[in-house]
Amino acid sequence: MTNPYKDTPTARFIAARVRDLAHRKTQAEIAAEAGFVNANFMSLLKSGKNKVPLDRVPSLARALEVDPAYLMRMALDQAVGATAAKAIIDIFGTPATENEIGWLHEIRDASDNTDPRLTARSRAALRGIFGK
Repeated sequence: MTNPYKDTPTARFIAARVRDLAHRKTQAEIAAEAGFVNANFMSLLKSGKNKVPLDRVPSLARALEVDPAYLMRMALDQAVGATAAKAIIDIFGTPATENEIGWLHEIRDASDNTDPRLTARSRAALRGIFGK
């Protein structure tokens, strides 16, 4: 069997999360929490033999203890390809994580809800926070 999704960010992310959670729960427990009947399905996702079923993103995100919007963005790209995923996001908007929503609320509060334009200066300041 080939691994068509082996080098996708989604497969790498899932493998890393399973590894990070290993001290608290087994891969079989994660699979069960996500609603997968076969615990081996997590191995298939990690190895890139299968892609994440989009209808399982919410339960898989809970099991992996990650934000579902973050996982959905990666799974969508894996499921339909970068071009189609971009088209879907262009139409329906980018799923925002709880952390991103927190940033947005803080920007609104700090600007007194003035809808500030993203200038070169503000972009540089923001990127400076992240060392870019």
